Amino acid sequence: MEVEIRIEPGRQEPKAVILAGAESEELRLLADSLSKLALGPIPVSRGEERLLLPQGDFLRFYADGKGVAAQTAGETCAVPLRLYELEERLDRTRFVRISNSEIINLDRVTAVDLSLSGTICMTLDGTVKSYVSRRYMKRIKETLNLGRRKGHETD
Repeated sequence: MEVEIRIEPGRQEPKAVILAGAESEELRLLADSLSKLALGPIPVSRGEERLLLPQGDFLRFYADGKGVAAQTAGETCAVPLRLYELEERLDRTRFVRISNSEIINLDRVTAVDLSLSGTICMTLDGTVKSYVSRRYMKRIKETLNLGRRKGHETD
């Protein structure tokens, strides 16, 4: 397959065009996968300053009582979006919701602690601790492949 990238200064979102001799199921799957990728920056506020930060900069997004906050390695900023709006805009292969009030960047997870009581604590960048709520436990275990090992199931 031939791949070409053209840079258009000022373009806000990437646009992919697939040129093919005939339509196929593989092309439909490729188009569907590409359309689900969210590569755009996320708007944040730092005091009076408005910024667009790349998605990879964020450790997590969480509800903070007054709205939504975004935490990077060096600071916490306000986000003018709700968590469900962020969930739609964020890269689904990189970000996952762990509770009703928090979304984390899987690329920034440095440790996962499975306690005997059944809770999961995720450490981001070695310092920030986030806890998976019971409601999201199954999804997180599937995402991280933390299911029971073969031969150890107790059904």
